[in-house]
Amino acid sequence: MMGTEDTLRLTVSALMTRTGERQGDLAAALGQSQAQVSRKQAAKSHWSLEDVDLLAAHYQLHVLDLLAGPTHAVSVLHGAVPSLQAGTPIFPAPPAPRVQTPPTATEPKTKPDPAQPIEQTPPQQQPASVPVVVTGPCVLCGQPAQHELDGFPQHLTAEECAAAVAAAGTPQAPARTQVSAPAPAAEEVPATAAPVAPSSPVAEPSVAPVAAAEPPAPTELAEPLASPAAPPESPVPAPLTSPAAQEPAPARPLRPAPGYASTTLVEEITDTVHEVLAACSGDVDAAHAELVKRAIPDVMKLLKKSRVGGRYEHSEFPPTDEILQKRSQKGADDVWEGRPKWRNRALFAAAKKGELIEVTALDMNAAYLSALKSWLPIGQLLEDTSGVHNPKKAGVHLITPADWDHPDLPNPLGNRMEPGELWVSESTLRLLLDCARQGLTDAPAIHRSLVSGASEALLEKLRRALAESRKTALAEGDEVTVAYVKAMYSKFVSTIGESSANRELRRPDWMHIIRAKAFANLWMKAHKAHKAGLQVVEISGTDELHVVGDWRPVFPEGRDLNQVKEKTTYILGGKR
Repeated sequence: MMGTEDTLRLTVSALMTRTGERQGDLAAALGQSQAQVSRKQAAKSHWSLEDVDLLAAHYQLHVLDLLAGPTHAVSVLHGAVPSLQAGTPIFPAPPAPRVQTPPTATEPKTKPDPAQPIEQTPPQQQPASVPVVVTGPCVLCGQPAQHELDGFPQHLTAEECAAAVAAAGTPQAPARTQVSAPAPAAEEVPATAAPVAPSSPVAEPSVAPVAAAEPPAPTELAEPLASPAAPPESPVPAPLTSPAAQEPAPARPLRPAPGYASTTLVEEITDTVHEVLAACSGDVDAAHAELVKRAIPDVMKLLKKSRVGGRYEHSEFPPTDEILQKRSQKGADDVWEGRPKWRNRALFAAAKKGELIEVTALDMNAAYLSALKSWLPIGQLLEDTSGVHNPKKAGVHLITPADWDHPDLPNPLGNRMEPGELWVSESTLRLLLDCARQGLTDAPAIHRSLVSGASEALLEKLRRALAESRKTALAEGDEVTVAYVKAMYSKFVSTIGESSANRELRRPDWMHIIRAKAFANLWMKAHKAHKAGLQVVEISGTDELHVVGDWRPVFPEGRDLNQVKEKTTYILGGKR
């Protein structure tokens, strides 16, 4: 017996087919990714109860109708049957179909008068032993069906659907054009009657074969449907609705695709700021201090909420390898993050000789917030000695870097001068490999790796929510929210290592990777400036880039994440 979730998957497939949706459209309506919907439909993950509510709201069905099976759900979708919701049917029930009276043993088998319509009897007057023959478009293939399931016309098997489609030569049922056309006069009935065997004349159909196997003539179904006051007896899908239909069904608009960030997370950030301001009676300084104080627990709550429905369950306290353990309380571990501190010696030498060089110091916006988009390991780091970098894994690596022979560009490894092997994080290794692909240097030699399966989207929902809140606050001049967001992402990065201030997550590997990604992003900005013809004078920290030349055609100016702002201008060698 088919389970409830399997039935739901079939129902979702049927509804997508009837509405012409793709998985991407449905995913956008549910606020999920196409990959998530694909996995749920492939039974690789489960539809949750929350998903069922979202599906029902999207298709404007009651939950009971959605779980009653594909035939019933599609029927309710098109108004053919009432909803199962107790006491409040969503759609009016259709009138009873008009059918022919089957012949009895005592009736003479005579040919009807072509000028007279075929006699009809109400369904309740039929003998119980004779099945009712129903004509209407099948909900699966759209061709005329002779059977009814759950009050809706449908072929009983896939073979019948295939045969009906092959016989018609097109998925659109000929009877549907009859539904939207006016009812013909009585003398035209023989010309539009249901088709019979080639040997039988069209003008004189036999009553017995029609009652035994053939559906009623389309003109007899067209009579009640031609009246504007009568609802249609069978659903007509929106894509197949004729423009001449008297009352075309209104199109079901799809829910808009989700915006840049999760509305729930953004609203929670906004509500927190408003609550704290209200508690502080509007005192901005007091609210600022309170928000900064609660930044760590708040950002951890946002992280947990952002991971609901995610594809991966990350480890929060995996065993820490010796490489990632501090040597002392105030000391550091063995991982080199590539923090830049570099100056262009040739330009500084020219300035000492008296050459006047005007320099612009540029400031990168929210460097650590941008760096949250990093390849992060999901589980515990395990040993890998293959010497080959797997782009689907992340961690820390013991490498021997190649020589750097570009005096006008900073070294991607920062200011490290010691030769030989060193441990680097995932972000630094990927930067070095990218430099090798661009022909700037040779690829590093990888000796050991501590890696796990990785994803670049582990913190993406959190990053988007923080970025969207920051962008809105800047546009509105809300510096309290800007400071609150900055405190959340900066303290998140600084406390997920071995800090006692954060007891909900201990991932020193994440900390090194995110910090190294911020340094790598700064180096890539310097490389971009160099390729555009600017002279790179200095880079330092996570967000400071000094250049010579017109930088505005290279970098957009502003406070957004993809923009830079001018910090100051000075003459190289003079006072700043």
